[in-house]
Amino acid sequence: MTTFAQLGLNEEVLRAIDEIGYEEPTPIQEATIPPLMAGHDVIAQAQTGTGKTAAFAIPIVEKTDTRSRSVQALVLAPTRELAMQVAKATHDLGRFRNVRVLPVYGGQPISRQIHALGKGVHVVVGTPGRILDHLRRETLSLGDVRMAVLDEADEMLDMGFVEDIEAILAQAPSERQTALFSATMPPEMVRLSKRFMREPVRVMIKAETATVPEVRQVYYEVGRDKVDALSRILDFEQPTSAIVFTRTRVGAQEVADALESRGYAPEPLHGDMSQAQREAVMRRFRDGRTETLVATDVAARGLDIEHVSHVINYDIPESPDGYVHRVGRTARAGRAGEAITLVSPRERRQLSYIQRAIGTTIQRRRLPSPTEVAARRLELFSQTVREAVEQGEYEGYLDIADTLASEFDPLEVAAAALKLAAEARGLTVMQAGESPSVPAEDGMTRLFLDLGRKDGLRPQDVVGAIANEARIPGRDIGAIDIFPRFTFVEVPSPVANRVITALNKTNVKGLPVKASVARPKE
Repeated sequence: MTTFAQLGLNEEVLRAIDEIGYEEPTPIQEATIPPLMAGHDVIAQAQTGTGKTAAFAIPIVEKTDTRSRSVQALVLAPTRELAMQVAKATHDLGRFRNVRVLPVYGGQPISRQIHALGKGVHVVVGTPGRILDHLRRETLSLGDVRMAVLDEADEMLDMGFVEDIEAILAQAPSERQTALFSATMPPEMVRLSKRFMREPVRVMIKAETATVPEVRQVYYEVGRDKVDALSRILDFEQPTSAIVFTRTRVGAQEVADALESRGYAPEPLHGDMSQAQREAVMRRFRDGRTETLVATDVAARGLDIEHVSHVINYDIPESPDGYVHRVGRTARAGRAGEAITLVSPRERRQLSYIQRAIGTTIQRRRLPSPTEVAARRLELFSQTVREAVEQGEYEGYLDIADTLASEFDPLEVAAAALKLAAEARGLTVMQAGESPSVPAEDGMTRLFLDLGRKDGLRPQDVVGAIANEARIPGRDIGAIDIFPRFTFVEVPSPVANRVITALNKTNVKGLPVKASVARPKE
């Protein structure tokens, strides 16, 4: 296993890598950093999510002369989102060398960028159009550029930037280094490389042929609060044994700490822990004393445990191989298993790539609402009671039950006992019309409908009725929670009364429906 230290990096960059939490170079980093450090041009064919940003950012910050105020490296990216992402990663890697990085893209006031360029920056990361704009205004000079990088070059060509790229590279010194990172190599890319590159080192990172185990694979699209999403999933799934994977050891510790603050009992497993600490954690997990492990890929190597019920990708894997290796931790020895991936909007492309590479469609699921989580916990509690009845280990309580049954209806006695036991576990049963304790999303109003699962009601029925009768776009409708005899649905507050009026005049599933604002839970 190659380490970053073995790549000949200086202490300041190694310190930044350590603080970010990278544990070892990915294949693309191991293959491209040495030739870039040695001054060679590089053509790297690799997919998004393989760690390619650090593959060129590390050599950039290593070779930057921070005594100068001139632009020494230029990175071209197809979108402003990628430009911002690359700029942040480069800044983080060069923070202890005081490397100044500026993202340059359209949609941001150009005056702000001109001011920053005037103060002096070492690395400019930008979209071709805005870079050309600065070159025409003479607010950016490429005269001292030592390295030019084309990131996601095939996408830039698809977007019609080839002439812009040629015009930009023509203004950079001919003796510069050029690195080209692309998922594919169309003919136009080959022509571009022949014109602007000198005897490039070629690197291709291909996904290994691997078979994903027969395990149920799903993904959830999540927003900024991934910890909240993870908490809901853990509560809803109730895994007997789960490994939550993060990309870095810093992330593993942060996620473990966040879960612990919410009342869970996870244990982190990462490279900052001593070997003795890691072995102790793995022993507790193997013995079943720890239910949830938050680990990095490197730390989880060699962790061969048969009873892992769930693998959760908190951070999407960097490659299809990484996905396959993670998923392979569950569904062992003939047991059932589930692989869950949390996907932010900007990670959809990487998920699509993984699905294509492994030849599997990963099913999308809607994140369970707090109400659904509560209903799921009650369902599991009911199952626990059922198992206790079947096992018959309640003889000591029969006399008490017999006495109470002589005074009250036995069904009411059982219901009262269940209520006390459920409340002791923090569980409550929703009453008709009573809104969940969790407030509706900002700008939304929660409505109560007097039809539910027993009436054959489905989420699409609710969406269809509201969209058709109240003329509300389906995308504006929020969380829908369907119970056996009633339903909650969130709609934009400004149109809540309109929705209520429209629903009260129509039938849903052939039945009249009564809609009203859900009353707060006591």
